[in-house]
Amino acid sequence: SNIDAPLLFHVLHPRLHLIYKAEFSKMPILGRAAPVAGFIPVERRNQEQSQQAVDQASASVARGHSFLVFPEGTRSKTGELLPFKKGGFIMAIQAQAPIVPVAIEGGRAAMRRGSALVYPAVITIRVGRPIETAGLTTADRDRLIEQVRTAIAALLHSPAEA
Repeated sequence: SNIDAPLLFHVLHPRLHLIYKAEFSKMPILGRAAPVAGFIPVERRNQEQSQQAVDQASASVARGHSFLVFPEGTRSKTGELLPFKKGGFIMAIQAQAPIVPVAIEGGRAAMRRGSALVYPAVITIRVGRPIETAGLTTADRDRLIEQVRTAIAALLHSPAEA
């Protein structure tokens, strides 16, 4: 949900960078703050610009910045994992940076689709073990996507901590 990114910035690291949908640039606060924070807009329907955004983010990761990537690219209507987009994985491979799988549960109840209101909810964040990309090439992309997807699915189905 729209609560996931701010929550992850708070819980994981406040200096994470983000690739975001270019449409968000039209939002008054986000549109001005995002570029200053090192966030990179991506026009998902523009293949050339999308590749430039991935290349720019890869260079940023290679310089030591961490990126928050939502691999589904959009919110699931059912709560089930959607197919993963390839850009974040190409970015990690190009930078030879590890991917840390993260699963979030409860965000949908906290902020419903289309609502600007945040409701009280219990949100669980599970962080998996880093998955190395050192030595991988773009030919390994699909195998990497499946490995990360499997890790996230396992985190989503993990029993709650007591």
